[in-house]
Amino acid sequence: MSNFDRRDFVKVTGGLGVAGLTGLAGCSGGPSGDGGGSETTTGGETSDGETTTAADAAANIGLVYGTGGTGDGSFNDQAKQGIEQAVEELDVAYQSAEPDEVSQFSNYQQQFASSTDPNYDLVSCIGYLQADALSESASQYPDQQFQIVDSTVEGDNVASYVFQEHEGSFLTGVLAGKLTTMSFEAGAGATQSDSTNVGFVGGVEGDLIGKFEAGYKAGVKYANDDVDIQTSYVGSFNDPSGGQEAALAMYNSGADIVYHASGNTGTGVFQAAQQKGRFAIGVDRDQSLTKPSYADVILASMVKRVDTAVYNCVKNVVDESFDGGSTTTLGLQDGGVACVYGDELGGDVPEDVKTAVADARQAIIDGDIDVPTDPNDA
Repeated sequence: MSNFDRRDFVKVTGGLGVAGLTGLAGCSGGPSGDGGGSETTTGGETSDGETTTAADAAANIGLVYGTGGTGDGSFNDQAKQGIEQAVEELDVAYQSAEPDEVSQFSNYQQQFASSTDPNYDLVSCIGYLQADALSESASQYPDQQFQIVDSTVEGDNVASYVFQEHEGSFLTGVLAGKLTTMSFEAGAGATQSDSTNVGFVGGVEGDLIGKFEAGYKAGVKYANDDVDIQTSYVGSFNDPSGGQEAALAMYNSGADIVYHASGNTGTGVFQAAQQKGRFAIGVDRDQSLTKPSYADVILASMVKRVDTAVYNCVKNVVDESFDGGSTTTLGLQDGGVACVYGDELGGDVPEDVKTAVADARQAIIDGDIDVPTDPNDA
């Protein structure tokens, strides 16, 4: 039997048939679908309407989501979109695990890596918080192919995918910096004519989320150097009440617009924006679509193509061209990040503001704007 404690396996979802899941629940080492609070789903329907199971799959994928899990309308859901695209187009099968805590990452990664029924062709690890655990897992399982999204882990059996979050965040900063200096009203939100003030709410403080903050602050200052910027870190990617509290403090201190990079914590930012009649900017996916009940206050989202990273790596595995030992960087130029206007409010954003955002985007691509990655340099 595996030596991993099944109490750690809080939630398991995936695209395997029932037979595949039965094998995983045995002694093969794959995450179990039974036990306290776990959940197992089936899926994997291909383009021809048939269900792909472990036995007939072009590849079997184990996917370890970041803390916060699916349903965040953001980072994890974007990864889910990528693996489901791979199921549909590449005929792969997958099983996924949703840890509640960072301490569970190692267990999930190694359960997938040690599984023999099925054998996982790739273990995809979503989020930079998995890097430390993966460094250990990759060395313990040198023949297992791994992917990490949002960080770089050294190893010939690890394909790393990172993003230029600061570039896309710069554009949201230009948008916020322009709008806070004018009287603007749309949907359920409005700026305050007597205030030039915006905010940033982060999840867990560190180098990665610091890139979001740095780009945003630099973009705001690029738009107008006189705008005040408030910053707060909640300490979690799954604390909506904490996000709401942080954003309310900013709105009460004069902020017109708050940009978040905090996973499901950002749901609280949207709640606060509605409560105070102000605006918010989403992250990772177009959150005016994934969180439609808040579309009347979401000006835009900094979209990060986690789905592209997951899909491309799975495709490389299927094509037998796995790029272990490499780091792939996705930025504005290759569509890895973008500023996408909200579905409900985008049409109300003044054209001169959109032009300023578009011009900044091109200037970054052309190398005329060097966007900082450290908030202290913004």
